[in-house]
Formats: sequence, structure tokens, C-alpha cells
Amino acid sequence: MKFCMITFRSVTPAQRGEMALKRAGFECSIRRTPKQMQEQGCGYSLQVRHSDAPRCVELLREWKIPFRKVYLRKDNGATEELSL
Repeated sequence: MKFCMITFRSVTPAQRGEMALKRAGFECSIRRTPKQMQEQGCGYSLQVRHSDAPRCVELLREWKIPFRKVYLRKDNGATEELSL
């Protein structure tokens, strides 16, 4: 199964995002953002199913929960930034 990582600058918006997405029925979990995906300092991410990512991003925007970028995590551990 493919997963996407939605990155956040800090834990607070990641927690707000997790709560909102779970209330909407999406499975997600907070993770530390891997170093290669961090832009500045500490970072947290929400891991969501690849198939759910477009709708999750749409909901985060609707609810004005700020996030940074969305990455596809490939099976070999590599990442690819997505434009959603």
C-alpha cells in the first residue's frame, strides 16, 4: 500500500489536522518528518493513504489548517513531492 506524508511546521497543526481528518473518517497518524523532507528545524507529518491524499489536502485547506508539502513515500523509502 502506498502512503503520503503531509508535512507541518510543528506538532500543533499536525494534531489539529489529525483530529479533523479522523472526524471525517480518514485513517492517519502523526509521525516525525524524516530529515530529508524537512525544510526548517523540527517537523511533523500526517501519514495518509495515497488514495486519500487529495481529499485530505482539500479538507485541510477548507478548514484552514496550515501544512507545508505532500510527499509520496515509495516502497524503497524514497520520497517524491506531489502537487495537490
